[in-house]
Amino acid sequence: MTTQAPARWGARSWARLSGRLPWLAVVAAGYAAAQLTLAAPHLGLGWDETVYLSQVDPRNPAAYFSAPRSRGVSLLAAPVLAVIGSTAALRVVLALLSAAALYGAYRIWRPLLGPGPTALAALLFAGLWTTVLYGPQAMPNLWVALSAVAAAGWFLRAQQSDASRAMLAGLGVAVAAATLFRFSDGIWLASALLAACLAVRAWRRPAPAFAVAGGLAAGGAEWIAEAYARWGGLAARLHASSATEGGMGRHWAGGDAWRSLNGPLLCRPCTVPLSHPALTLWWLSLPLLAFAACAVAVRAGRPAPTLLPVACAGAMSVPYLVLIDYSAPRFFLPVYALLALPVATLAARIVRAVHPAPARTTVAGALAVVLVLHLATQYGILRNNAAAARVTAGRYQAVADALRRLGLHPPCLVTGSHAQPIGYYAGCASADVSGNNRDTTRADLLRRAATEPTAALAKTRSGPPDYARTWTSRRIRGTGYTAYLRSFAPR
Repeated sequence: MTTQAPARWGARSWARLSGRLPWLAVVAAGYAAAQLTLAAPHLGLGWDETVYLSQVDPRNPAAYFSAPRSRGVSLLAAPVLAVIGSTAALRVVLALLSAAALYGAYRIWRPLLGPGPTALAALLFAGLWTTVLYGPQAMPNLWVALSAVAAAGWFLRAQQSDASRAMLAGLGVAVAAATLFRFSDGIWLASALLAACLAVRAWRRPAPAFAVAGGLAAGGAEWIAEAYARWGGLAARLHASSATEGGMGRHWAGGDAWRSLNGPLLCRPCTVPLSHPALTLWWLSLPLLAFAACAVAVRAGRPAPTLLPVACAGAMSVPYLVLIDYSAPRFFLPVYALLALPVATLAARIVRAVHPAPARTTVAGALAVVLVLHLATQYGILRNNAAAARVTAGRYQAVADALRRLGLHPPCLVTGSHAQPIGYYAGCASADVSGNNRDTTRADLLRRAATEPTAALAKTRSGPPDYARTWTSRRIRGTGYTAYLRSFAPR
């Protein structure tokens, strides 16, 4: 008896202590620390980041903003860039903001799921290598993911009998944020929520539907206005967006998503072999876990907090599974963020269903071991992909430095291969006469090149662009690029 009493006392004390700990805040703090130590210090600016940042960076000309893009990330980064142009400072701010947003988005679910499952869901999402890598980056997918989690949570809470106007406002703001960060993702999210309003009789109330529709309209207003200002209408911009994406249509991209799960960061065309197949089992098990979570939730009589995030995740996966012919790991961040909720709930229900207490402790310990092993594999993949991103950004920087040594100083123009990111690094404008970022004609480019320093970039083995065949060539050693420089008459 004397040996069991201290053991019972210790178990109860730990239970009381663990119940008082703010686990969700601990997860958010750990997420911030992971970003600041494993990702932020090692990342230069990627191609898409330079496009988003150039729109609001007072130190650089704006790069061409293609039809599918949305301006939410640019607006998010604008206050930082207005004060300082340091990439390191931007990374720190975004890391802290994303950690705070993680806490805020999942905190909405605590009254619905309880503190333990909510914190576990946040940990499942925050522990993914994609979530850590893109937290400090100026990219939209993570912010769409957290907005979707918040929107689904507010939607459910707005259906309760004691719902307040603040919950409806939160729902509208969350949908607006998702749409502002990525217009197409916002449409799929809002469609799932509006479909839920129609499908569930108890949810056929006007206020939540109006909040979703209003959020979609508010978040998409800028995108739609720009469609008329730059492309001549919404239909024209949607057509241009489809062309930029390679033609939106019936394309099964599930295999591409699976092959790119552990990298590369962009799989287009996706002809790479599957990397580390054993480490993709969690991804393949997600549909099974979601189905099991739904079945258990229906049997338990509380299906809504499980079925709604699964439905939203399914809707938001549609364009990336069946409408495009390429993939990138970051595309599915909203899906992972939403599915983390039912998976965490399922795990909690499994543990609670086990009796007696010693067996429950054993099952919880086994699940904890699986989680730790999963997080360890994610760390290894994160390290490899962060290194790859660092190499790519380093190459952009090296080419930009070489262009400066060759006499290219602002105001200047860079065109050709990877003109947008390299132009941003060099402080120059960028232009393209072909490809998805075509924003000028050959004649206009040559007229501009005659009055300001201009460099046409090409991979060394591919030769110069046709308009630069008579320009002076300079091979940039160690980068694989050759710069073709045009003589100009100063304005």
